[in-house]
Amino acid sequence: MTLINEPVNRADNKKKYCRFKKNGIKYIDYKDANFLLKFVNDQGKILPRRITGTSLKFQKKVSQAVKRARHLALLPYVTDSLK
Repeated sequence: MTLINEPVNRADNKKKYCRFKKNGIKYIDYKDANFLLKFVNDQGKILPRRITGTSLKFQKKVSQAVKRARHLALLPYVTDSLK
C-alpha cells in the first residue's frame, strides 16, 4: 500500500477582503446585534482579523461595537452555544 502525496490545491483558498471597504460601510452600528454575530464565534469571543479578513481600521471599530453591545446586554459576554 503506497501513499501518494497529492499537491495541495491552492485554488480553494480565496483571497480575504474587508467587507466594509468593499461595500463602502463607514459606521458599524453597535445596536445591530445580528450583524455583530458574524464577528463573534459560538463561545462569544471576537474573531480575529486573520479569520474574517477585516482591515485593521474596521477591526477596531467592530471590536468596539461588540464591546458596547455587550455592555448594553445586546450580546452576551460568554455563552455555551450562541449560534
